Formats: sequence, C-alpha cells, structure tokens
Amino acid sequence: MNKQPTLTSMPPYSRRAFLKSSSAALVTTSLATKEWIPRHARAAESDLLRVGLVGCGGRGTGAAAQALAAESNVKLVAMGDAFEDRLRYSRQTLNQQKEVAHKIDVPDSRCFVGFDAYRQVIDNVDVVLLATPPHFRPVHIRAAVDAGRHVFAEKPVAVDAPGVRSVLAACEEARKKKLAVVSGLALRYNYGYRETMRRIHDGALGEIRTLQANDFRGPIWVKPRQPGWTDMEYHMRNWYYFTWLSGDFNVEQHIHMLDVCAWIMKDEYPVSAVGTGGRQVRTGPEYGNIYDHHAVIYEYASGVKLFANCRQQAGCRNDISVQVMGAKGSAALNTRGLEIKTDAKWTYTGAKNNPSQTEHDDLFASIRKGNPINNGEYMSKSTLMAIMGRMATYTGQLITWEQAMNSKEDLSPKSYAWDAEPPPSPIAIPGLTKLG
Repeated sequence: MNKQPTLTSMPPYSRRAFLKSSSAALVTTSLATKEWIPRHARAAESDLLRVGLVGCGGRGTGAAAQALAAESNVKLVAMGDAFEDRLRYSRQTLNQQKEVAHKIDVPDSRCFVGFDAYRQVIDNVDVVLLATPPHFRPVHIRAAVDAGRHVFAEKPVAVDAPGVRSVLAACEEARKKKLAVVSGLALRYNYGYRETMRRIHDGALGEIRTLQANDFRGPIWVKPRQPGWTDMEYHMRNWYYFTWLSGDFNVEQHIHMLDVCAWIMKDEYPVSAVGTGGRQVRTGPEYGNIYDHHAVIYEYASGVKLFANCRQQAGCRNDISVQVMGAKGSAALNTRGLEIKTDAKWTYTGAKNNPSQTEHDDLFASIRKGNPINNGEYMSKSTLMAIMGRMATYTGQLITWEQAMNSKEDLSPKSYAWDAEPPPSPIAIPGLTKLG
C-alpha cells in the first residue's frame, strides 16, 4: 500500500530524538525552500502570507477555510497528512467553497503524505495550521518555531507531560522570535465568554468558591478495520480511541471546559487532582483503550474545588457547561447562554461571533501589526490540567501538579512507520496502573 505517492519516502523519525534535538532536520533546507522564509517579525499589508495545513481531517479543513477567510492577501499553498485520501478529500472540499477557492494554490507537488509530511509543509509556508491527532502537536510546534513560522495549533497540544514541556519551551522561543502562536481553545475568542469573564474578574461573584465543569455527550465515529491495514494504520485511522494519540477524550474534548475554568481562575492551575473513571459502555476492542467517563476533583491552593465530569455514552442527558459559585452569587456558561445571578440577573445579549473564525482573524491581524499573539502558556497548562485528570482516573491516586508536570511518561512509539508497532495500549485499571 503506497502511502506517499507525491514525494520520495523519508526514513521514520523518532519523537524522543526530535524533542532532544528538534532543529537538526530543519536547519539544512534547499535553496528553493529559502525563498519561502517568512517576514516573521512584521508582514506589510501588501505581503502575501502563505499558509500550510498539517492534518486534513474535518477540523483541519475547517481551520484552513477560516484562515483563508481571515483576510484578503493569504493563500493556502501546501497541505500534508498521514493519509492521501484524507488530503485529497480536504483539498476537494476547500476548492468547492466559493468564498475561499480562489485563495487555494495547492498543486500535487505541494501535497505531502506520510508521517514526515509536516516537514515539507513547514518548508513552504509562512503560517502553518496544525490539526493532526494531538500526539504529534509537540513535534510539529517545535519544528514550526525552529523554522520561523507562525502557528495555529488545535487543542490539546500534547498527550503527555514531556510533550507539554516541549510545547512550553517552543512557545517561549516563539515569543523571542516574535512568532504568533494561536490556540484552538476557541472559547477564549468568544465575545460572550469574554464579557462574562470580564465581569467575573471584576468581582461580580465575589470570591470564587466552587466550580463545576460538565461535558456529557454521545458517542462518536468508529472506523472498522480494513484488510491490509497494519496495526499502526488501524491506530491512526481510529486515533481518538487510543490514549497515545488522543490523550483520552477528557484531554481531547473536555479540555474546552477545563480551560474555561482556568480562565475563570485567572490562569491559576490546581495543585492536585483525584478522581474516578472507566469503561462502562464502550467496552469492545474497537474502542481502543480510552475510558467513556471521567470524574475528577481538582483542588486549588486557596481551597477552591473544581468538580469536572465528562461522559460519552448514548441515550443519556447531554450537558456541556461550566457553573461557578461565588460569595455573591453564581454564573452559568454553556451552549444555551451566559448568565450571572446575584441580587439581580445578568444575561449576555451582546454581539455574537464564530470564535473559531475570530481566532484566525486575530492571528492574521497580529502578524500584520507586528505584534504576534502568543497563547502558549495557557494552551500548554490547560492541556496538562486535562492530562493530570487522566493520571488521576487511570491510577486512582491523588496527583499533584508537580507530579504531572515532571512525569516522565512518554506515550510515543519507538518509530513512526506503517509497519512499526504502535505503543502498547493496555486499559488502565485504577489501583493497579502506576503513574509514569
């Protein structure tokens, strides 16, 4: 099965080696590649910004359309994915969107397939959109920053603590290089959430006492194994169900609500977490090794507690929300609306926006102004907060922030190739599974 029809095959890379010496493979670029090095400190209005997409699934395709809609002088010039079919479908989908089709210039020669596709995309662009399974985000962010590229990074940005530490370091380097790093934690770009948060931070609720974050939803896709798929391809096609690729769903999706809580707490993060979780409904092998429910109690240094619950089970009540209890009243932030209840009730009735579009609007505006946004700190620490919760539910132990941040648990495989073995994927058993 030919996975790389548009470029010469490259040797598999090792994530561990990359995180230790990340810039080595990107320092030696071809003469032709050097023409693409961006004006990273400032881009004048007349300069075309060349955009590349790494990860051509539904979210990546959406991010590309939003990036192209963000301003007039931008083009999508390169695309990369592990799978040729995903890349071709994404390119076809984008070319059918009349609002952005005229901003697409992606010939076959700039379509890159395979585990190393990100390298070629980065070589050809000024701004790179990273939307692969989360496992790959640390390597891709580091490579982009080393090459002097602006970054849009979907959430979460890692699946383990070594990955988080790598992203934190890369984002600090991006700050020094005046490179933008914008996070896909889109609620931070929601006008209503911003106004609600401003009021909470101004003291509308008084002292925060308790938080509750729910993410109750139904199941998602499963892709049945096909003849000819290796174990690695099966894992990659069903990446959501393997902790090494997704981080588990409390990291991959519940991070949105956890990040809202971090925002409420002015980006203070909890000192400990303890919880429970398991596989109650998704018990078959087709569901990999992730859980279908997690319940975590996070505690802050002040004694404030966050009760974080998430579930993916069919036929149950859905609820995606954050509740805040303070000395003066309460607040509710959810898909139905935003309100604060004290002596009086305030409900957000202001302008509405598509935050996933606004984050791209702000990204490109910041590049043009020479004042690049850097969301690196909160996107990394909110990712670790979610991973910390998984550590607590998998082990059944109380996990401190320091334990989570300093964990040496590395979920990456020994090498990245279609005939390579994916990492072992045992189902965690609380009380028996040990903290890495």
